[in-house]
Amino acid sequence: MGEFGMPMEQLYMYTLLAAGALTVLCVFFGEVTEFKGTWPIFNPIVILAFFTFGSAIGFLLETATEFNEWSVLVMVVLAAAILDLLLYFVILLPVSSASTIHSEESLPGQLAKVVIPIPGGGCGEVVIETYSGVISKSATGYNNEAIAKDEKVMIVEVSEDIVYVKVCAS
Repeated sequence: MGEFGMPMEQLYMYTLLAAGALTVLCVFFGEVTEFKGTWPIFNPIVILAFFTFGSAIGFLLETATEFNEWSVLVMVVLAAAILDLLLYFVILLPVSSASTIHSEESLPGQLAKVVIPIPGGGCGEVVIETYSGVISKSATGYNNEAIAKDEKVMIVEVSEDIVYVKVCAS
């Protein structure tokens, strides 16, 4: 008999089920659980991964070996911590830094190319080439001027998902 009046295998299995269910919820509602600017250990994905790894390893060790509960717990904590660090540094950190999402605050001052002509007082379209790909945005002339296709333009400002551009001097 283990902790909480139940066998340790059962405790590990319940923990695995709970951590798995919370992980699924975290995937669907990830924006709500995002902790920007805090230490990475407080990221819900990292915490849930630790419990998932630990409970899976604990369940396997309890059912497949003859180690006592405390030695299994020590091995679980060490193995889960190592796997969690690997998950964070090998997968989560590179994926988060390679995001293709751009912010509207980063667009002013960038160069773009007109792909759909911009009529005077109307909207056209520009593409912005970045290190992570090509971004297409609706555009209008900064002073309501018409801009022809294939012109190089500079983004002056962004408002309501429309970029205001002016022709670059060649």
